Amino acid sequence: MKPTILDTDTPESFWDRYWSGMTRPSSGSPSAALERLIAGRPAGRAVDLGCGRGDDAIWLARNGWKVVAVDVSQAALDTVRRNAETAGVAERVTWLRHDLSKSLPDGPFDLVLSMFTHTPLEFDRAAMLRAAATLVAPGGLLLIAGHGSLAPWAWSDPEIQFPKAQDVADALALFDWNMIEIADHPRDARGPDGQVAQVLDSVTALERPFG
Repeated sequence: MKPTILDTDTPESFWDRYWSGMTRPSSGSPSAALERLIAGRPAGRAVDLGCGRGDDAIWLARNGWKVVAVDVSQAALDTVRRNAETAGVAERVTWLRHDLSKSLPDGPFDLVLSMFTHTPLEFDRAAMLRAAATLVAPGGLLLIAGHGSLAPWAWSDPEIQFPKAQDVADALALFDWNMIEIADHPRDARGPDGQVAQVLDSVTALERPFG
């Protein structure tokens, strides 16, 4: 069901209502791009921008990372805290509330995540991603994943055109960074009633050089 946007909504009130009304349990599984691209990298300090219920943050913590989980919604962060405590990794996860259009946590980080930070509200995602890049430590990874296409049950506008991975990379203009991956990956998505559809994930992964 598509969430209703009220005339009085702020990003915090909209997403608090969204996450408070979420009855389906958290998957507990990391994003496919994260699991694939972090393999073999040493654990360090990570930030998950727009963390939602914290599946990626908690997975990173289970794998030795110290993680700052960031979201505009306190309801989402409360769920992150509960899930981190249940998973036994609360000491490795810090949760902070930020409206990403206005502020970001202090870096640097060895891993900066922006996973599916799309919203039906007005939001300059490209500007946020450029700001996020400044948080990456030398040798660190900026990992961005976004919707390349939608499942039939998705509540976003069916006419929306999402940027492809190369579009994101071009907008960042980090031409001296090392390209790890710029690709649109097919993935099987599972809907709320168990239905399955193939969607595209647009993945942009860039590594900041030393020096």
